[in-house]
Amino acid sequence: MDVLSDVLHTIRLEGAIFFSGEFHEPWCVDIPKGADLAQVLKPDVQSLVICHTVLEGRCWVQIPRGQAVPLHAGETVVIPHGDSHIIGSGVQHAPVSIDHLVRVESPLVNTVRYGGNGDSCLLVCGWFAYEQGTPNPLITAMPRLFTASTGNRPSGPWIEQSVRYVVREAAARQPGSGAVATKVAESLFVETLRGYIESLPPRHLGWLAGLRDPQVGKCLELMHSQLAKEWTVESLAEAVHVSRSVLAQRFNELVGMPPFQYLTRWRLATAARLLRSERMGISRVSEVVGYESEASFSRAFKKEFGMSPGQWRSGTGKPVST
Repeated sequence: MDVLSDVLHTIRLEGAIFFSGEFHEPWCVDIPKGADLAQVLKPDVQSLVICHTVLEGRCWVQIPRGQAVPLHAGETVVIPHGDSHIIGSGVQHAPVSIDHLVRVESPLVNTVRYGGNGDSCLLVCGWFAYEQGTPNPLITAMPRLFTASTGNRPSGPWIEQSVRYVVREAAARQPGSGAVATKVAESLFVETLRGYIESLPPRHLGWLAGLRDPQVGKCLELMHSQLAKEWTVESLAEAVHVSRSVLAQRFNELVGMPPFQYLTRWRLATAARLLRSERMGISRVSEVVGYESEASFSRAFKKEFGMSPGQWRSGTGKPVST
């Protein structure tokens, strides 16, 4: 099983392009927190992931207490945890609020021209929502900001043409343009994430680095593809052709927890999604995620989320922050 696809499916990624601009130096724009944008673009979620793609020219982006990061044509920046940020030809310029440039709304893709008389930068901005309230290794592993050169990837030309097509469709207010923008935005996010994973340095630690590690990546694949199997560290080590101690040490080093702890958390996160999205009884859900009895599943679920599976399904309980 493709672990990254499995995790993306579980968090129910949903996104769209909401803004396109032609900016001329000097310029600088203040982008609010993802929680503030969510009130307008996706009121049923708590916060949004924000991304910016440079189609032409160059610019800089900076989050609070972070360093200014340069962006060139063909590069995309992602702000996964919804930090406010500024983006412009130089972060030393006084930023103007995005609200003063354009009315941010959904599902429309707004366009604007702004700035001085200098070099131009063609920028496209998108938002992404994901299901919140359950532990997810992908969301936890992503830094406050990351970039990737989507233009250099095999899919780069297709992605760029698709984004440009979305902008043209939106400007012409073509029927169905919002649906097209949604699909293209989601593809852009996945390609940027894949590019970022591939660019991680060899000694980088974390779940994302674990995906590409030969032994840990295979271990994750086995656990995700055979979630209900009675795995042990010994059986996982045998399957990936390393010793138990080597696998345990390498997994813990990269992922930040022992293999069985990760498996338990992923089983319960999957169960949380199934309880709310599928018409399965609690007993059946417990079987799907590998528990021998409904009672043992319920105990583990309550320990993880601070409520029973029934309370989680009905929305009558309040989950414990994890």
